[in-house]
Amino acid sequence: MLSSLAIQHANAQQKKYEPTEESLSKYQTPEWFLDAKFGIYTHWGPVSQVFEGTEPGKYYRGWHGMIMYQDGKKVPTKNGKPSNNHLHHVKKYGDPAEFGYKHIIEQFQPTAFDAEKWAELFKKSGAKFAGPVAMHHDNFAMWDSKATRWNSMNYGGFDPSAELKKEIEKRDMKFMASFHHAFTWKFFAPAHKYSKINENDYDLYTTPHSLESDMPDEQFHKEWWAKLKEYIDVYQPDLLWFDWWLENLSLEARHKFLAYYYNSAKKWGKEVGVCYKESTFTDDMAIKDYERGRPNQPKSPAWLTDTSPGAWFYRSDAKFKKPNEIIDILVDIVAKNGLMLLNVPPDPDGTIPAEMEYLLTEIGAWLEINGDAIYATRPWTVFGEGPTRLPEGGHKIEKLKISYTDKDIRYTKKSDKEFYAIVMDKPKGAIVMKSLSTDIGALNSEIIDIQLLGSNEKLEWERRAEGLIIKAPSQLSTDYAHAFKIVLEGYTENDIGGNVEAHKD
Repeated sequence: MLSSLAIQHANAQQKKYEPTEESLSKYQTPEWFLDAKFGIYTHWGPVSQVFEGTEPGKYYRGWHGMIMYQDGKKVPTKNGKPSNNHLHHVKKYGDPAEFGYKHIIEQFQPTAFDAEKWAELFKKSGAKFAGPVAMHHDNFAMWDSKATRWNSMNYGGFDPSAELKKEIEKRDMKFMASFHHAFTWKFFAPAHKYSKINENDYDLYTTPHSLESDMPDEQFHKEWWAKLKEYIDVYQPDLLWFDWWLENLSLEARHKFLAYYYNSAKKWGKEVGVCYKESTFTDDMAIKDYERGRPNQPKSPAWLTDTSPGAWFYRSDAKFKKPNEIIDILVDIVAKNGLMLLNVPPDPDGTIPAEMEYLLTEIGAWLEINGDAIYATRPWTVFGEGPTRLPEGGHKIEKLKISYTDKDIRYTKKSDKEFYAIVMDKPKGAIVMKSLSTDIGALNSEIIDIQLLGSNEKLEWERRAEGLIIKAPSQLSTDYAHAFKIVLEGYTENDIGGNVEAHKD
């Protein structure tokens, strides 16, 4: 029977969301999201083809549509010299005054995109949600849009959002999409500075404004919302993810979107999520995201890390992280109440690189064995132990090279009688879990059994003052982190209620 407080809460949840902080703060993160732990999105579009033919050893920034105009004269640079992106663009296409970013869009003709292959690989990776970068900073819609002519049907002849939604949902994954087009206002400011833009193309480049302008005009707000609303109505995504700079749009526009999406989800009979950066929303109305980063301790409510194994978009000389590093980051994230959103950067023609196929297949094989320690878990009493820690939390902390050892252990919880200890490297001798010492009050229950996931070997273990000591298994289940399932007797209390007799001396 529900308590009066629970009934009030349930009734509050049934009310229509209003575009106010008070109303939106009643949002509850969906259970499916809390259980999912791992998702995939894809940075791919017209700009992917730009980086074919770059010079080896030279650094090219990812925001080509912005940096291509930085010639060091019309558009200033820190050193007064033209950017490598500008030099490459001039060599490959011509002067941006004549061959601007719209020329790159007009060249977009992918030939190898296969939504079925993509979705099958995502499923094989163990991802529970997946989808496209629907619109990046370049204002180009990766769907058959009626809100903008700059879309993948007009330039490319296909609708990747529709095709991916069908194949992803067919495989029982949730469908997501990301939007980065709030930053378009700053992204194309250099285009206006470099040369006069034809006013017929303002629907791509935005209306003319200075490099210093940080407040988009009314027309920009109108077009930003039209594209987003169209996507919500047509594709009914389970999750929407937003890049930075959305905090520079008006609070009214942001709250209007959030209320519309949440109310639409009620009509669809879905529970949905919105991920944000910076100060766009508050964490009681949406889900906070850390770009290539994470906290150095558990945080509540649940949060997300978006990261990439290499560059965000295609590079001809791409270098990718190894499976061990990605898996260790995933484990650390989940132990701290987070989820990982991993980027897959396809080749310009739409092929997923062999290196990425290998990476995703290895992650999937690891999750096939160790998924019980990841999916549908919640943080345990202690998130972990060991010598390897992040010095601080936040965005971009992955730039610090961190190598976890067999002394680094992360904990996740399945229930009051079942939790997991994940050893981050191949054990070199006995495994000592100090947090489970009999002298420390982290675990107030008898241990019934310990198993290495993926193994039937009977383990030898002992719990004493130094900690829980497990003799290293004779064989390990995978080449990466190793998850031990710990089954407990369970914590109990006497329930004497108001029985006066029980309180007599």
